[in-house]
Amino acid sequence: MKKSHLLKQTLVVIAFMGCTLFGQAQMKQTASVEGITEYMIDNGLKVLLFPDNSAQTITVNITYKVGSRHEGYGEKGMAHLLEHMVFKGTPNHPNIPEELTSHGARPNGTTWYDRTNYFETFNATDENLEWALDLESDRMMNSFIANEDLQSEFSVVRNEFESGENSPSSVLMKNVISAAYLWHNYGQSTIGNRSDIERVPIENLQAFYKKYYRPDNAVLMVTGKFDTEKTLALIENKFGGLKNPEIPLKDIPTIEPPQDGERRVVLSRVGDLQIASALYHIPAGSHEDYAAMAIAEEVLTDEPSGRLYKALVDEKKASGIWSFSPFTKEPSFLYINVNVPSDKSLNVAEETLLGVLDDMSKNPITDAELSRAKANLLKQIDQISRNSSYLGTYMSEFIGAGDWRLSFIHRDRIEDMTLEKVNAAVQRYLINTNRTVGLFMPTKTPIRVAIEHTEGVTELVTNYKGKEGFDAGEAFDVSYDNIQNRLDTGVMQKTPIEYGFIKKDNRGKTVTLRFTIRNGEVDDFMNKGKIASYTGRMLNKGTTTKSRQDIEDELSALKSSVSVGSSNGRINATINTTEENLMATLDVMTDLLKNPVFDETELEKLKTQDLANLEQNKTDPQFLAIREMGLLNQHYPKGHPNYNMTIDEEIDAIKAVTVADLMAYHDEFYGISDNASVVAIGNIDEAKLKNYFETHFSDFKSNHPYVAIQNPYHDNTTANESIKTPDKKNAISFGMLAMEVSREDEDYAALQVAGEILGGGFLSSRIANRLRQQDGVSYGAGGAVNIDNDSKDNNSSAFVYAIYAPENAAKVQQGFEEEIARFIKDGITQEELNTTINGWVEEQSVSRAKDGELAGLIGTNLYYDRDMTFQKQLEEKVKSLTVADVNAAIKKYFKPFEEWTVTNAGDFEKMEIKNEDKKVD
Repeated sequence: MKKSHLLKQTLVVIAFMGCTLFGQAQMKQTASVEGITEYMIDNGLKVLLFPDNSAQTITVNITYKVGSRHEGYGEKGMAHLLEHMVFKGTPNHPNIPEELTSHGARPNGTTWYDRTNYFETFNATDENLEWALDLESDRMMNSFIANEDLQSEFSVVRNEFESGENSPSSVLMKNVISAAYLWHNYGQSTIGNRSDIERVPIENLQAFYKKYYRPDNAVLMVTGKFDTEKTLALIENKFGGLKNPEIPLKDIPTIEPPQDGERRVVLSRVGDLQIASALYHIPAGSHEDYAAMAIAEEVLTDEPSGRLYKALVDEKKASGIWSFSPFTKEPSFLYINVNVPSDKSLNVAEETLLGVLDDMSKNPITDAELSRAKANLLKQIDQISRNSSYLGTYMSEFIGAGDWRLSFIHRDRIEDMTLEKVNAAVQRYLINTNRTVGLFMPTKTPIRVAIEHTEGVTELVTNYKGKEGFDAGEAFDVSYDNIQNRLDTGVMQKTPIEYGFIKKDNRGKTVTLRFTIRNGEVDDFMNKGKIASYTGRMLNKGTTTKSRQDIEDELSALKSSVSVGSSNGRINATINTTEENLMATLDVMTDLLKNPVFDETELEKLKTQDLANLEQNKTDPQFLAIREMGLLNQHYPKGHPNYNMTIDEEIDAIKAVTVADLMAYHDEFYGISDNASVVAIGNIDEAKLKNYFETHFSDFKSNHPYVAIQNPYHDNTTANESIKTPDKKNAISFGMLAMEVSREDEDYAALQVAGEILGGGFLSSRIANRLRQQDGVSYGAGGAVNIDNDSKDNNSSAFVYAIYAPENAAKVQQGFEEEIARFIKDGITQEELNTTINGWVEEQSVSRAKDGELAGLIGTNLYYDRDMTFQKQLEEKVKSLTVADVNAAIKKYFKPFEEWTVTNAGDFEKMEIKNEDKKVD
């Protein structure tokens, strides 16, 4: 379970069967805005329904209006700890992770300052919906919250806490926020502190659960493809009989006193990248000034137009900046982070940061900056509103802040914001006495700003009607046969571009398009280092017709996005847009591909950013362990496209890239030879698309026929290497085993299922059960089998991983060794097979319901000359698997852990596993 910024389900709760004894609960419609309709049950539960026929999935999201803000003394992190405990089961759902896996759901739970939410996205069937509603109604009031579960979960949550401690930027942010608040719980990290996590009594956790997990403190939202009347009846049946505790809830706000002087925090710990940051107190999300400050934040930090970006990154004083301002119920904050490489001056970066911020009052935001910021923010909001799966969880932020309709009001406020209001907000909040970067600075004439609490949120939202919502879209059948029948494929006449089009009516008239070009062979890319990737990354930095800012502004105006990437022999462009703006967005993509200018300054900014990231990662356990895995399994000479670089080699390769290199690479490899494809799904006109690509790309040619760069199977190197990373509170281990097999192989289906049982699922795999559920030593543990698409290479592998406290290294190694040995020796059970097959099939259906994932699947099929029959046959093979089939594949391909490549990174003292501690079967 992660904090908010981002998996997987059918028993009927017997207690609800008696609810008719008290009379059926009454569901009243209380509001409706832009396609979202609110209902209220007599017990106080709010219900939001948002039908989207085009989704083919359903997301059930329940938000409890309780978060870290509500914790008491000695209970820091308890709301988040409780979130973990609610996955431990109920009498009617004793193994929630297994159910989530069985239903192929994509679930999670998240905790933030004002709210906690739980959600599941799953294939849109009546059975799945009933199961999900039954699950959420049961764990609202019947979760075990047992002491034995708490004891094992302590170390898991502590492990999650420690993973954040590895990041200097995370720790600095936590310390700055803490220093900014004297009394309010927003100053305390949601993850909590180590001592409270380890010592909170089970009685406190149970009392917290009983106090806040109740119908009148929750909002249930259902989005996707469902029947409204059936769903309302189900919700009444599942939730209507639940009763609230007799003691009413009172949410008494904490009033943080005005800050009366600049504060300063200095963090000293191991690392290389320097960081400067600043925090300002601002109003709650429901206040009009929050929208004004959201615009000011965009004016300051947008890339590339932001004032701070220009002053720091453009002027090569820093490698990058980021910011965030949580949408909270009570007065919030704006936090700005600046990354400063070690070869730059931290003092200069800090002076520049604070100078630009102080200068905002002297040089007000301009009309052009206001328009650009509005366009950028409204584009983001528009794209979210068209995605019903994400919208369900996105609304949790506004529910926690007071009401879901605040999301629309916030949008309207941004749209209607004036220069006068924005600049007035800047003058009020961006002052040094309201800022936290450090030091106390006494003054005889203090200037203070009191951030008032928003009053009258109920009155603000009650009569709000919103704008005209998007239509619900088409009910699109995601069966393999229907997709194949709806799929229009072929090769264009004037240019050798293969196409795959699915025309369907999406909610919001959305379109997803992927354009792929493949050129060249292995000899073409020898000794080219980073040139291919930088060429692709530079395309959106300016063309012969548009500046970088022009490109961003045009895409914001179109409420669309274009991303382009390049690797040796491959160019990928992805568009997310709408029917209305598709052609104009294609023009932007075409301009990027054909007419880049490769500005020297922009290239240097990218290189500086990458070098800073490498510098930061030199002490990061995960980065180092993955890098070492590649080096231990090095099979290619230096200069080969598949060669795994050391950190120093990568630094040299980055520094060596020049504008001349990029121009030469673009001239030689950007164009169509004999292998290109375009996939488009949504509200499209196939004829117009074909005509567009034939008109604009028939003259876009390359003289390098495509031959795939082979990466054939090699045995993995047997090793177990450890890397010491001082002062990192979290360690990580990876294990990899090479397997000679491809997706064309008869064993593919069995290995896919074996990999899910070993390391997949939602907290219910063999590895996760052992290291997280049983031993309680790892917050994140699992694995998979990755099977090669290419039968010429057969280069597949199994992998396992775990993150943990360094002192638990021996237990993790022991867990890996014993579970893999047991996996090979005993194989799987029928129950595991049934659960995994059902979950895998459901997950595939969810994947096909998402246009981006379906476009990727179609593109892969075009490349390998397959159609949806290939996936349909695979699913049939998976469904027909027996325990014997899977066990035979395990014995054929899996080897004992001592034959794997294992890399470990952390602040280890020793890594030995004592023989007397080993468990013997």
